[in-house]
Amino acid sequence: MELESSTAPSLDEEELDQLMAVADKAKLKAYSPYSNYRVGAALLASSGDTYGGCNVENSSYGLTICAERTALFKAASNGERNFKAIVVTSDHSEEFIYPCGACRQVLSEFGNMDVYMMQPSGRIRRTTLEALIPFSFSKKILDDAEKQRLEEWE
Repeated sequence: MELESSTAPSLDEEELDQLMAVADKAKLKAYSPYSNYRVGAALLASSGDTYGGCNVENSSYGLTICAERTALFKAASNGERNFKAIVVTSDHSEEFIYPCGACRQVLSEFGNMDVYMMQPSGRIRRTTLEALIPFSFSKKILDDAEKQRLEEWE
């Protein structure tokens, strides 16, 4: 395993190995008959539980769901609300794949976390969700807007 990171990783080697294995296994279950681009993700909740997810394509492309959101929705439907890290992998060996904009926004609903991108060769790059989406739309923005609206009525 070769980890590229500008700061210390939040996971120990055993946790990262476990997440990588879950992401790889999830990737094998991807339903991608249109793009043939399999993606797997593994999300580590603060509880210690891990949730895997894969991309599921649809002939109506806009209804496709990414691996990261699949993992997150599984975790959230099990009551998880706090997360340490997510690992994302694909069969693409030339570049690291990053979560798309929609996944970044959805993940940001639950706060900042480490994001690990893994290549089939075992190379890993680490960043944070906050670095990937520094100006996410958040509950705080909605709360501030509501507060302002109420103040205008007073």
